[in-house]
Amino acid sequence: MWQVGPLAFAAPWLLLALPALPVLWWLLRVSPPAAKVQDFPAIRLLRDLPPTEETPHRTPWWLLLLRMVAAALVIIGLARPVWQPVGAGGGSGPLLVVLDNGWAAAPDWPARVASAAAALEAAGRESRRVALLPTAPPETGDPISVTALMPAQEAAARLAALRPHGWPVDRAAALAAVAAFRRTNPGPLATLYVADGVEQTPAGDAFTPLAEALSAAGPLTLARAEARPARVLPPPRAEADRLMVRVLQTPIGAASEATVLARTGDGRALASATMTIPAGAGSAEAALDLPIEIRNQVVRLDLEPEAGAAGTVLLDERFRRRPVGLAGATDTSADAPLTGDLFYLERALGPYAEVRRGSVEQLLSRQLAVLILADREVPEGREREALTRWVEQGGMLIRFAGPRMAERPDPLLPVALRAGERQLGGALSWDRPQTLAPFPEGSPFAGLVPPAEVTVERQVLAEPSARLTERSWARLADGTPLVTAEARGQGRIVLFHVTANAEWSNLPLSGLFVDMLRRLVALSAGVQGNEGEAPLAPLEILDGFGRLGAAPPAAAPIPANQVEETAASPRHPPGWYGSPGQAEDAAWRRALNLTAHLPAPRPIAAAPTNARIETIGGVPTERDLGPWLLAVALLLLALDLLVSLGQRGMIGRQWSRGARAAAVATLLLSSAPARAEDAEAAANATRLAYVVTGDSAVDETSRLGLVGLSDFMNRRTAAALADPQAVVPGRDDLSFYPLIYWPVLPDAAQPDAAAVSALNTFMRNGGIILFDTRDEGSGDGMNPGARAALRRVTRDLAIPPLAPVAEDHVLKRAFYLLPELPGRYAGGQVWAARDQDRANDSVSPVVIGGHDWAAAWALDARGQNPYATIPGGARQRVLAYRFGTNLVMYALTGNYKGDQVHVPAILERLGN
Repeated sequence: MWQVGPLAFAAPWLLLALPALPVLWWLLRVSPPAAKVQDFPAIRLLRDLPPTEETPHRTPWWLLLLRMVAAALVIIGLARPVWQPVGAGGGSGPLLVVLDNGWAAAPDWPARVASAAAALEAAGRESRRVALLPTAPPETGDPISVTALMPAQEAAARLAALRPHGWPVDRAAALAAVAAFRRTNPGPLATLYVADGVEQTPAGDAFTPLAEALSAAGPLTLARAEARPARVLPPPRAEADRLMVRVLQTPIGAASEATVLARTGDGRALASATMTIPAGAGSAEAALDLPIEIRNQVVRLDLEPEAGAAGTVLLDERFRRRPVGLAGATDTSADAPLTGDLFYLERALGPYAEVRRGSVEQLLSRQLAVLILADREVPEGREREALTRWVEQGGMLIRFAGPRMAERPDPLLPVALRAGERQLGGALSWDRPQTLAPFPEGSPFAGLVPPAEVTVERQVLAEPSARLTERSWARLADGTPLVTAEARGQGRIVLFHVTANAEWSNLPLSGLFVDMLRRLVALSAGVQGNEGEAPLAPLEILDGFGRLGAAPPAAAPIPANQVEETAASPRHPPGWYGSPGQAEDAAWRRALNLTAHLPAPRPIAAAPTNARIETIGGVPTERDLGPWLLAVALLLLALDLLVSLGQRGMIGRQWSRGARAAAVATLLLSSAPARAEDAEAAANATRLAYVVTGDSAVDETSRLGLVGLSDFMNRRTAAALADPQAVVPGRDDLSFYPLIYWPVLPDAAQPDAAAVSALNTFMRNGGIILFDTRDEGSGDGMNPGARAALRRVTRDLAIPPLAPVAEDHVLKRAFYLLPELPGRYAGGQVWAARDQDRANDSVSPVVIGGHDWAAAWALDARGQNPYATIPGGARQRVLAYRFGTNLVMYALTGNYKGDQVHVPAILERLGN
């Protein structure tokens, strides 16, 4: 490559043809000799005839210049000029591209890949071999390693397949990989390091040794993102009436804002909290205030603007508040300070649960998870029957002993009790107060450490039985039961053999009392308290972009009692864990969050002094000028042809002004849409349509995509689809089309009143619009601003509430049975109207996604697919075509496949 200032030539040897231009000038000036004049009287008869051809004696200078410029442009264009080329790292040896692909790289991943891809393209122009080093451990569980040296084109394909992971990078392992690579490749080595800008080691600086080792090997270029903070959303802190959310970020010099969205399992946002992070600060906190019933529906918190896996927190049952009812023996003395039956219970549970007070009948009239009775009798009759039904239907009844229970026990107890009470210590007793024994394995309290100062002076005793041991969740040091439990139907009955106040024991005065009650309340929600070391398998895994998907093969189960202590890694990626047989029950799932063990993000140390620094996004984008120069040369040659034809008389001079005007009008009319003909054609055949965006490349992709989908359906189904039609809402009649594809551009304008009216009428009459933001490859990065544009475009449209397409949605079984709905990009969610909306026979008027379906369906004139599907290849493209088929069938037949008559056939296909 030869570079002159900001201009470089990939094939500079072709410029050697420029000195030949003077020879070309001389050849073009050559003309035949002038005709000899000879008088011939008869020639006068031809004097008035119009000449049919004229050959000038000398070529005009301006025509010569035109031809010379065209020839020079051809030569320079073939030399492949590049404006502001991106370097390949300097030096002359191989190029090593080091790319941080951990959680911190997700927000601006496309810019990072573009920076690395530009360096690979430059290396390809220089015929340099390339090696790649991703610094995050691969999801296969293999160690980090440098690839073998390969051609730049092959490295570019591998680079395109990389994705950020949901765990940190390991720069220490990357340093070891570089050392191993240098042992087999000791020569000069240029390096481009695309760093995420975040130091991810809690102690020490792992970036500096890696950067110094790369700098010692040869020229080092360090590419970092613009001044954008790295943000982390830790798990929230649950308080009595709210969730406290906190955002951590690398400090920057200006104030910034962050928003946390609380979402349900189907992706609906229930609430948001916006916080301002002051300049130079590294954190901010805000509250999410939600009613208890709504708060218990929240399963996910998302940080906006998108921050990938580090901005996503999954909320399992540990973060939910369960309604707890309290009922004492007497309402008058229950709240007495320090002595009341409910005094300690209310203060222990208040910060963690919604505490309700009232009679048993009043408490059971509302939804209730736990009911606590403090030394309260349950008389025979309606109250006992209601309590029994409630327990058998899944409620948890917790009871505390006392003098009343010692005298009159009832059947709603886990074990039979001896009459009276046992006194430990005192003037009339030889026994001393007993301490607590360690909690047995299998108990919900396993793992808690009983304090030595907690003692019991009085208790009620259980009658000895064969099942007493298995029903005992806590014991005293002498082996007598302190807490017993029994399952009744779908619920449980738990008995503390002491009072709920400090009269019989100082247990209510300790923090252990709070922990025991919290575990029991959690147990009521379905979280197994006796899981112990039972393995929880990975069910759904978060990728680096914060999207849930299938678990990789290397992902391993986690013992239930180690979930909170486990840090995210390739072996244990963040996501949902649980029993596969109970994967649909949210109460049996446990969340492993990346941010639970991430330190506060810190910027990396300064780069080595000899490193060249580049800014991702600020590096000038190189432009290949060759195609433009050749295009201008062709235009000049076409102009030269017209001039030559005119000089030869082959373009008639008698072409009247009226004829020229008529020809121009005919040309314009032929290029304008023939609306009447289009309407007739649309009415006589079934065809798909796409919205004209004004971007010729996007519109052509939409056309090719619907052409490919129509061809697939014509070959595979009984449908007969004609060529697709471009439409402009508000100008064209949309009633002819069952499905309209709408690619959303970042600069898309809000539709005017006429377009809104036409679109609402189209949807109301049964039409379907497929909105495609084309950004699912990396959140908003592949098409920045598309999601904001989608909100702008749909602001005035009558769109019903949406939810992610469920597994049993008709879109997944209208023609093919599909596990997912990919396009050019895979993963992510597809949104449609909720099943509860019964308009149009439950057919959704809109389908929204970002998978770039048209690019996956596209079929060019040669019958080839011009766009690659990422990352699934040919298999993913087949699924994309099948989704398109299902979508068209859904638009043509509505909810037909949702009828119960098809259930047996569908179950047979599913193998059930």
